[in-house]
Amino acid sequence: MTRTRIDNARIIRSPRGSELSAKSWLTEAPLRMLLNNLDPEVAEKPHELVVYGGIGRAARDWESFDRIVAALRGLEGDETLLVQSGRPVGVFRTHADAPRVLIANSNLVPAYATWDHFHELDRKGLMMYGQMTAGSWIY
Repeated sequence: MTRTRIDNARIIRSPRGSELSAKSWLTEAPLRMLLNNLDPEVAEKPHELVVYGGIGRAARDWESFDRIVAALRGLEGDETLLVQSGRPVGVFRTHADAPRVLIANSNLVPAYATWDHFHELDRKGLMMYGQMTAGSWIY
């Protein structure tokens, strides 16, 4: 399945002010960080999900971005969203003191941790490069 990484029609802006667009501030904060990363005033190539560094993306593709945003907006106070290399893996019931989001980006075992292997996985849509802060939404 081919997933879209380019969408020239989208302009992403983070909400501002004290009105929530998620169920709590614990999920509003990561949602705003993700959206802010792709604001045209911040991102290098927002239409390609690239925050900075030429390839550092905030989400693996636009479908994954939409699913992450929907999950963050619907996350309950005892749930945690797990994101693996820019794609939401699932929402798990945890507890009120657990993190609301866990993110793991570009993890490869040493035998396969080469740029050639990474680029092959990236071309297949199985991984993304999150740079140091783009994929963790804190740029």
